[in-house]
Amino acid sequence: MEDGNHDLLVDCDNENIHHNLKILENENVAGDVASEPNVGMMFNDEKEMLEFYKRYAYAVGFPFRKRNSKKGDDGIMRYMTFTCNREGRRNYATGGSLKPQPTSQTDCKARISVSLDNLGVWRINKVYLDHNHKTSPSKSRLYRCNRILSASVKRKLHVNDMAGIPLHKSYNFVVVEAGGYENTTFLERYYWNYVEQERRLHLEEGDAIALQAYFSKMQARCSGFFLVWI
Repeated sequence: MEDGNHDLLVDCDNENIHHNLKILENENVAGDVASEPNVGMMFNDEKEMLEFYKRYAYAVGFPFRKRNSKKGDDGIMRYMTFTCNREGRRNYATGGSLKPQPTSQTDCKARISVSLDNLGVWRINKVYLDHNHKTSPSKSRLYRCNRILSASVKRKLHVNDMAGIPLHKSYNFVVVEAGGYENTTFLERYYWNYVEQERRLHLEEGDAIALQAYFSKMQARCSGFFLVWI
């Protein structure tokens, strides 16, 4: 029974991978960007290259990070390597804890290496796509590298908060508009943190205006009152 459930989960994730890759193919402009990284692929700038690999990693279901980078003799960044976030192994000290802390590192070798040529074009030089662990496209939105609040979502959250709409209702509205929790690119606590941060900034701005108005009023009332801004 357990084996059957495991096979079912694997099949579901495989379907998610194929589904996400299909979405990527449909989103590609004029077929210029392939679904999977290949040696020789070229990008106009670093942002375009990074966005491509980010979308690929999201579709397959693994977090990634910049492993290393190197500048050329001209001082310009020309070499970068991006790896699966589970790359590397944890080193345990011989005199450390008897119970090592859990780690997600599996020495995964999945990566791409890119370089910038003299024409300003980024090119993929090396590609290794196989992971030594199970990927999970259904969890892609939970990875730190994918936790973002788009500008449109921020505007909606700000407007709703200014209108006095309760936080949980505002969040649910965004989720429904996205088509479900699985389609959102941020966790609920990110939403709460953003709203709280905006509120603090708004209060600080209001305090500054009120303080300036108070000082101006005092200067008008008392000729001996003066203020020095530092």
